[in-house]
Amino acid sequence: MRVTKSAKAKTSNSTAVTKRKAIPVTGLSGRHEDLHEMLSFEDPKEQRTWVFDATFMRSSWKCIFGEGCQGILDVASPELNQGCCSEGAHFVDEDDVSNVVKAVVRLTEKNWQFKDKAKKKGFLKKNKEGDTMTRRVDGACIFLNRPGFEGGAGCAFHIAATEANERPLDWKPNVCWQLPLRLEYHTDTNGWVNTVVREWKRRDWGDGGTDLHWWCTDNSDAFVGKEPVYKYLKDEIIESVGAKVYDLLVEALERPTAVTLPHPVLTEKKSK
Repeated sequence: MRVTKSAKAKTSNSTAVTKRKAIPVTGLSGRHEDLHEMLSFEDPKEQRTWVFDATFMRSSWKCIFGEGCQGILDVASPELNQGCCSEGAHFVDEDDVSNVVKAVVRLTEKNWQFKDKAKKKGFLKKNKEGDTMTRRVDGACIFLNRPGFEGGAGCAFHIAATEANERPLDWKPNVCWQLPLRLEYHTDTNGWVNTVVREWKRRDWGDGGTDLHWWCTDNSDAFVGKEPVYKYLKDEIIESVGAKVYDLLVEALERPTAVTLPHPVLTEKKSK
C-alpha cells in the first residue's frame, strides 16, 4: 500500500468501476485464461535461473490506495481507506522484525495515529500458527492511520519515511513493500535454484482469497499507471533481485523486437 497525494487530502468513497475498451490479442482465439508470458535467464554469478512475469512487468498496474481501492474485505469498502492493510503484516524473519522495530522508534504522534495504543499494549503479536505480525486496532493494522487523522491517512511508515526524504520500503515490513510482487523459490535435486517473480494473485492470500470482494491485480481498475510496472516498482524490484539482474531484465523487456502481450484483465474474452 502506498500513500498518494490525494490520500492525505481526502477519502475516496467511490465504488464506480472505470470501463475500458478490451484489447484484442492478434493471432489468439481469446479462450486462454489468465494468459501471461514469462521471461527467464540465468543469474550471472549464482546457480540460479530467474523467471519474470513479463506481462505484469510491462503492464500499467499501479497502487490506487485512496484513489478507488476497494480494500481486501468481503465487501467493497473504499471509504475505510484500508487498502491491503486490514489483516496486519506478517514478518518473514527476525531481520524483518528488527528493521521495523528500528523504524517504530522514529515514528511520532504527528505521523502515527496509534502511537499511544502501541505504548500500552505493544505493536506486535503472535498468531495461532506462532508467526509474528503487526497488531490490529479497530479492524486494521496498528500502523494504518485512518481517514481524518491530521498527520495523513495511510501507512505511518510511508508517511514518516516520505517526510524524512527516505525510501518507504526501508521502513516497512517486507510484505508491505513487496506487494503486489511475489517471489517463489524452487530448488531442484542438483541444487539449482529457480526464482519466479510474478504478480501477487488472489490465491496467494490463502484460503481467504476467494472471499475478497476485490483484488487489484485481477481488476482493470488498478491498471491506470503512466509507466510500466518494471519502472514504477524499480526500487522494490532491485531490492528483491539486485541491480545487475534488474538491468538484465530491463534490457530483455525493452528489446526492439518484443511484441507485448496485454495483461489478461484488459484483453477481449471469447466464449469457450
